[in-house]
Amino acid sequence: MASDRRSRILEQVIEAERVDVNDLAEEFGVSQVTIRKDLDHLAQLGLIQRQHGYAVAIAPDNLLSRLAVHYDVKRRIAEAAAALVPSGSTVMIESGSCCALLAEELARAARGVTIITNSAFIADYVRGAPGASVVLLGGDYQAESQVTVGPLLEQCLQNFHVEALFIGVDGYTVESGFTGRNHLRAAAVQAMTRRAASVTVLTESAKFDRQGAVALLPLSAVARVVTDAHLDRSTADHLTGAGVTLTTVPVD
Repeated sequence: MASDRRSRILEQVIEAERVDVNDLAEEFGVSQVTIRKDLDHLAQLGLIQRQHGYAVAIAPDNLLSRLAVHYDVKRRIAEAAAALVPSGSTVMIESGSCCALLAEELARAARGVTIITNSAFIADYVRGAPGASVVLLGGDYQAESQVTVGPLLEQCLQNFHVEALFIGVDGYTVESGFTGRNHLRAAAVQAMTRRAASVTVLTESAKFDRQGAVALLPLSAVARVVTDAHLDRSTADHLTGAGVTLTTVPVD
């Protein structure tokens, strides 16, 4: 099906950042004309950029394109996380594709949950949901990731304390802990962590094979990880051995 092929093409473009049309046609067993139509469709949706003979990923922090990658798995992760949130509670949610889907789950269920976030994308993403109740934190605005960061954000956070903070990550290693891409966003996550009783990481299992550029949080700062069932056994044992509660969702 065209929709399935386009989803797989999008995954490849985002992961490789630049993909040749000829290579895509050969891999998927279709004509270059068909691939160009697929790429035009993805470009019209604002998910990729076109260059002569190539498909190019847009900004790596663009959540619209990242949401489309492994969407079904991310939706299951978000549903599992939403089940952990009591009705009527107030939670913090940082930016990330799984986090955006969590916010949507909570807002759509109309359970009286208030979401505190530094993500303008998330605030906009859930605005039409019946139970959307969002506090958007101020700060210096990063246009690419659509989040607020910096000293003003940390000042705003002094007004809040919540039971649960949900975050996304860009990588994890035993040596470095959880890692991210941007030092200002990492500082924002660390400031949010200080205003929460517990931290839950929402991420696909593939992130456990990656090293981000910036230290985000040590494993000791995280209470729970919600991921998919492709997480390898040694990593799962390492997490649970450190006292982290691990929740996995099916992949198929």
